[in-house]
Amino acid sequence: MGHPVSVWDQVVGQEAAIAPLQAAVAQPAAMTHAWIITGPPGSGRSHAARAFAAALQCLEGGCGTCRACTTAISGAHADVTVLATEKVTISIDEVRDLISTAQSSPSEGRWRVIIVEDADRMTERTSNVLLKSIEEPPPRTVWVLCAPSGEDIAVTIRSRSRKVSLRMPDPEVVARLLIERDGVEPELARQCAYAAQSHIGVARRLARDPAARARRDQVLALATDIRGVGDAVLAAADLVAVAEEDAKAATEERDVEERNALLRTLGADDGGRLPPALRSQVKQLEDDQKRRATRHKRDVMDRAIVDLMSLYRDVAAVHVGAAQPLINESHRGHIEALAARTELADTMRCLDALSTTRDRLASNVAPLLALEAMALALRPRVAA
Repeated sequence: MGHPVSVWDQVVGQEAAIAPLQAAVAQPAAMTHAWIITGPPGSGRSHAARAFAAALQCLEGGCGTCRACTTAISGAHADVTVLATEKVTISIDEVRDLISTAQSSPSEGRWRVIIVEDADRMTERTSNVLLKSIEEPPPRTVWVLCAPSGEDIAVTIRSRSRKVSLRMPDPEVVARLLIERDGVEPELARQCAYAAQSHIGVARRLARDPAARARRDQVLALATDIRGVGDAVLAAADLVAVAEEDAKAATEERDVEERNALLRTLGADDGGRLPPALRSQVKQLEDDQKRRATRHKRDVMDRAIVDLMSLYRDVAAVHVGAAQPLINESHRGHIEALAARTELADTMRCLDALSTTRDRLASNVAPLLALEAMALALRPRVAA
């Protein structure tokens, strides 16, 4: 499995899309001071941004093995700054810190690169603060903003930036990546690549973690487990509980480590009372951790809905006799049974309900209420 030949090898299945980035590295005259990299979750936006940063710093345009490349990719390069928020929004203070960093000349590399992942999480006010820096960029500074869609970025910033649009790679390409880079057994790799709908990070997690595959199977079972109102209420509560447990498992240990590290930095003892001046800093950390947990829970619930939508798309494909691979091939029996006892109109109604639920969760509707309404809508209207 060895080293990649180039940093661009990490951007899977996007050869045409990243050509403008490669051209800008090769020809300084083609360089732009602000870029927006868009694409659906899992398309490799952050990989493309980091590969671009590495290629800009590398004397060979992104060899993948030199110190400039390896530190830029890992986030350790002194002149590559990455803001990857784990909160619901990017704060105005975080952006001001980036602007301050952008003002200084590169200390060891050829460019100062500022990457903002999930730039769609900037509020309008925060975007306006960033706009000034993008309008009048310091020399040798490059901004790279990542977002699902260009529409998610303020139009004033879009008009001053160059756009690179990524697409979801073919699942067969993702499967090959899992086989060659992660050593995953071919059939499992293909199953996970399709189940993840080409989302490389999700595919890798499914391939490596049997518990993740089991949780996904439980979510897909909802399509046939819900028979009445009681089932719907219980299913919604289970989904919320799973999201909360997942968030707790993902953040609890890290939260404690962060708190202890902050207390050590402040010279405080966790066992005693903190003076008011220090309490405010600890409170700020706790608030940030709560926002991170909230985002994680929302992401887990959204992924569950995406998985359910993939199942109903497979059911619709069976209804119309589409000659295409199923996303959930390992659940073919379940899918065909569901198609046999329902009509296409029922399946489309369920897909609409799932899409509406995603919108509601994104609009901060109480998760339990949104999921209860979704589960009720998934009840079969045709008796088995």
